[in-house]
Amino acid sequence: MIKISTRFALLLAAAAVVPLLGYGAVSVFSLRTGAQQVVILGNLNVARQVAEQIELYVTGSVNILKAVAADLQQTGLEHWQKDRILKNFVLQFPEFKELTLLDDSGVPTVSSRLGAPTVTVPGSEGVDFEGVLMSRFSVDDDLLPTAIVAVRLQDEQGGWLVGRLNLEELWRMVDRIRVGDQGYAMVVTSEGQLLAHGNPDEKSRVARGDNLQTHPLVSRMATALPAGQTAFEQYDNERGPMLGVAAHLPTLRWTVIVEQPQAEAFAIPIRLQWQLGIAIAVALTIMLAVGYVWGYRFIEPILALTRGTRALAEGKLNERVKVGSADEIGQLGLAFNNMADKLVELQENVRKKERQAVFGRIAVSLVHDLSHPIQNIGNSCKLIVKMFDDIEYRETFKRTIERELAQVKRVLDDLRNVARPAPLQRFPIDLNKALAELVESMQTTAETAGLTIETEFVFGPLYVEGDLFALNRVCRNLITNSLQATPPSGHVVVRTSREDDRAVVEVTDTGYGIPKERLPTIFDDFVTTKRRGLGLGLAISKNVVEQLDGTIAVESQVGLGSTFTLRFPLTKARPSKLAAV
Repeated sequence: MIKISTRFALLLAAAAVVPLLGYGAVSVFSLRTGAQQVVILGNLNVARQVAEQIELYVTGSVNILKAVAADLQQTGLEHWQKDRILKNFVLQFPEFKELTLLDDSGVPTVSSRLGAPTVTVPGSEGVDFEGVLMSRFSVDDDLLPTAIVAVRLQDEQGGWLVGRLNLEELWRMVDRIRVGDQGYAMVVTSEGQLLAHGNPDEKSRVARGDNLQTHPLVSRMATALPAGQTAFEQYDNERGPMLGVAAHLPTLRWTVIVEQPQAEAFAIPIRLQWQLGIAIAVALTIMLAVGYVWGYRFIEPILALTRGTRALAEGKLNERVKVGSADEIGQLGLAFNNMADKLVELQENVRKKERQAVFGRIAVSLVHDLSHPIQNIGNSCKLIVKMFDDIEYRETFKRTIERELAQVKRVLDDLRNVARPAPLQRFPIDLNKALAELVESMQTTAETAGLTIETEFVFGPLYVEGDLFALNRVCRNLITNSLQATPPSGHVVVRTSREDDRAVVEVTDTGYGIPKERLPTIFDDFVTTKRRGLGLGLAISKNVVEQLDGTIAVESQVGLGSTFTLRFPLTKARPSKLAAV
């Protein structure tokens, strides 16, 4: 059973802490979501800036090539002059490892390379970029990404200015990008070719020419978003759960991807979430503890009242409640103490009245039961004085005195047994035999009253432990009551039976019956349905039966008769004479 102090603390939690928990949950969710958005936006800004720098770098290199072409066309320069210009540009701009002039048939005419030229005009795989034909990127002997770039010369001689574009500076730029301790950038072409990777452990993938078309961000940028847009995804790879952001290079149509482990990217949001959760848990614990302590102090007077009420119910009328406050509960405690004082007074008054009532009933019963025998004795004494010489009357006087004194003695014995029951001796008794002898001795009384007594005994002996004299008195009293309550021509049945390990004795009559309202008090002291008697017979019988570990009960219907039922534990013991046999 949950204590009221615990329920009070839970009520406080429901009233105050539950809204706090709801607010805390919303705050945690909002904080985590907001912090994650800040991290994502920060990484997107990094990717966007890297994309802009790479586009400027590549576009600048292409513009350099276009500037060289502009210097060479329609100038009427000699071959040696063109050769000098190409070599000077290669020395000045390390992005180009080689610059070569080709005629319309593709034959080299001038080259910055000392040996044979290694570049040709890109074929069908080349793409137009800012008016320049650019080949697909590949890896050179230094494992650096390189591409062939060609510009058409617009003069009478025609031809092409072809250069080998070296993106070593692109690698350095990507290598310098760090997001946290474990976040790196990478550059992917529109065909999915990996050009650069900031993670030293992943650079070999550039040399292998890995294609990243299946990368979540590459596929999304290629199909779902137009050029120049950004995107982010959370996905798993060989490094675990990752946060990836991507930005398009509008001109080159490349994609810059920045990857960072989620554990690092969301470390601050996660830490803040835990801190806020711990703070809420600590606040909740403190609130519950304070609520429990305060609730216990608040409820303790009520608990004291409960204990006091229980003590009063158990009859401990000296129990009082300590009142430590002047509020409503304190007033209730004072009222409880006043009630207890009143109960003590009422109990004493009830005891006095009960004693007076008992003494009154005893006095009335004694006067009623003893007045007739005493009056008979007095009358007989007066007559014996006058008729002392009459031998016949002396015999009548003797019988009268013995009869009336026996009645007086019986009344006094009943009073003594109620006040101080005589101890019972226990011996194995055969109920069937004892009841048969008792019924036989009472046949004359029944016949005189015009009644019959019948017996219905269970087969075989029925042994119980008891006092033969006390049991005979109980059964004689029940049979006598039945005879006195039954009109002439009626009958009384004494029946025995077995119920499991108990012996059952029933005394049934066809008498007047007992009113239903009197049945609950039929075994109380000084309660009787007869015109004469103290009303102690059934009370004494009940005491005797209970001393022998038995029970007594009655069922009755007015006009149909009554049945008194006795139950005693059976015993395996036998009388000493039988045991000897």
